[in-house]
Amino acid sequence: MILFKIRAGVYERERERERERERECFLTYAKTMKRKRKDDGKKSISAEISTASAFNLQRGSHSYGIQPMGNLLLHTASSNVRDAGLGNLRSLSDEMMCDILGLLGARDLAKVALVSKSLYVFSHQDHLWRNLVLQECQGNFVFKGCWRSTYIAAVALASQSVHHRPLKVRNFYSDYLFQSWLCASLEVKPEWLARDNIERRHNLTVDDFIRDFEEPNKPVLITDGLKSWPALSKWERSYMLKHAGDVPFSAGPVDLRLEDYFTYADIVKEERPLYIFDPKFGEKVPQLAADYQIPVYFREDLFSILGKERPDYRWLIIGPARSGSSFHIDPNSTSAWNAVVRGKKKWVLYPPEVVPPGVHPSPDGAEVATPVSITEWFMNFYEETKHRKEKPVECICEAGEMVFVPYGWWHLVINLEESIAITQNYVSRSNLLSVLEFLKRPNARELVSGTHDRVNLFHKFTVKYERLYPGSIEHLQHKAKQKKVLEKKTSFWDTVADTKNGGFKFGFS
Repeated sequence: MILFKIRAGVYERERERERERERECFLTYAKTMKRKRKDDGKKSISAEISTASAFNLQRGSHSYGIQPMGNLLLHTASSNVRDAGLGNLRSLSDEMMCDILGLLGARDLAKVALVSKSLYVFSHQDHLWRNLVLQECQGNFVFKGCWRSTYIAAVALASQSVHHRPLKVRNFYSDYLFQSWLCASLEVKPEWLARDNIERRHNLTVDDFIRDFEEPNKPVLITDGLKSWPALSKWERSYMLKHAGDVPFSAGPVDLRLEDYFTYADIVKEERPLYIFDPKFGEKVPQLAADYQIPVYFREDLFSILGKERPDYRWLIIGPARSGSSFHIDPNSTSAWNAVVRGKKKWVLYPPEVVPPGVHPSPDGAEVATPVSITEWFMNFYEETKHRKEKPVECICEAGEMVFVPYGWWHLVINLEESIAITQNYVSRSNLLSVLEFLKRPNARELVSGTHDRVNLFHKFTVKYERLYPGSIEHLQHKAKQKKVLEKKTSFWDTVADTKNGGFKFGFS
């Protein structure tokens, strides 16, 4: 059993006074920043807050009393407890301190918390305990509201209830630690949802879809493509629990029973919630696979000729509000469709030739650096999208609707409420040449995903495809060359921009 001997008496007398004082500091700083914002080129989290109500915080103040650095500037009589409590370690960045503490086990992390107020705050950062739970417990835990309590319940006090009452530390200032809490506490701003410029279609024929969207590699939101799905009426939580409550699904680095995942999703308040993204749900629960059909637009799925050797291609997605995926391009140069069964999702998409703001892909495309969380991207970079020449394609996809994601397109998706969705990646003749080019790249070993045999996927696929459709690849290559000769190659933005007034020619129906 781990014994946590934290002397709470020193801080307890100041708990109520500190809560009120912190709120006053926050409001004072917000008003001051609104009157006297100076553009010095530095993007501190403090400078992001113009008023206390601007972001509609879900929680009033940080559990451990952490404040943004801007508050320290307004209280000249204060010193930063962070520095005094770290001693010779104070020159290290907060991010590096967390990285160092992340190397410790639970017992040592608990001991470090007893050293000083500063180390108490650092050692209680919930992402440190989240990593310990996911590493040591795998999927054998029930979430208790915070990851530290979850660890203690799962490992140290499995048979006892655990309640953690955080101690607020006065005069602790850190933009790095505060931002993580802020991103977990913000509600989505209305202006992040206002733009909706994707083309919406209903009663769309397959031929029209191929001509207007798949071949020109252009996204579309289809409003009526799921009418025949039993999942739309069946997939309430009670139904999911009845058929799959005890089934472990992939949720990030661990597999969680669906019942345990719902327990987590109901109470989690963190910057990057775990969400279910399971490629084997159909094999695990055949009933779920029987509750939907591939929409007619996407039934040409050439990777299917590989049988069991095909890369992962379909996923069940379940997640609470704020969960989702940051900017990425779908694997293996495939196109995709994403259908919402429950809830709603915000989409932001950029064509292949436009790298989204705040996103930094490596030269070979094997790695992508993005902000830590989706909320952080919206806070720091969404405003920039309004001033760029190349505006993103955006939409909110609701239950019963689906989005077509063309190959090579960057996209970010965030759940606006608890959501359940199905997504599949596929290869058709429209993107076959792009897929083949991708699979035969020299660094295919690093780029190809969803299969154990990354190196030989190109050979296996082309051999089987040529056997079934002899001469098809050469025919597609000839058509592509003719198209280049007959038409001047234009970007997506050239095809939709109105050059006379700088607007867009998206149609709505």
